[in-house]
This record gives sequence, structure tokens and C-alpha cells, in this order.
Amino acid sequence: MQTGITYMNTTQAAQEIRSFIEENYLYGCSDSLKDSDSFLDVGILDSTGILQLIEFLGERFRITVTDEEVTPQNLDSIDKIVVYLQRKGGIAAGGDGTADRTRGVEASS
Repeated sequence: MQTGITYMNTTQAAQEIRSFIEENYLYGCSDSLKDSDSFLDVGILDSTGILQLIEFLGERFRITVTDEEVTPQNLDSIDKIVVYLQRKGGIAAGGDGTADRTRGVEASS
């Protein structure tokens, strides 16, 4: 259920993405996954997984991922996705949640 707007920073966005990956692909076993690890190289996501990730990013961060943006440079690790979300305006640029509040994200409960 959507309950309101919160402002998400880079740290919070990385945690949201990690949670999505853990729940849907690692089934809670992500102790060795680093934010910089390539999803493709490690074998976490295949082409179907990338489509599911794009759907998650669109819904959670209220962005549209164009076909041209579906590249490893944008979507192949947690770190790369966070940078991509910053460029798209899907998250605030600040790391503390107070500075640079550029985009509200619907909070779910």
C-alpha cells in the first residue's frame, strides 16, 4: 500500500536495490555480494532478471528506463544503478537524506 512521499538518498537506494536482489535472486544469501559486483559476471541476473529489475526500478523510483539505457554501464551492479538513478533524478544526490532532496518516492507499508 502506498502511503506517502519520502526522500531517498544514495545509501537508502542501494539498500532498496540490494533487498530486491536478495529477495528475488539470492534468496537471502548475499553475504559475499559487494555493491560493485557485476550481476552478469557473478551470474545473478539473466535477461529475464534484467527485465524484472527494470520494472522494479520504474515502480520504486518512478523512472522510465529507455531501451538505449539498458546497458551494463547503467544496470550491471548496485553501484552502477545508484549512479544511473542519480542521473535520472530518481534519488537525491546527497548521502545523508537531508541535502539535495530532488525526488520524492512513494513510501510503501
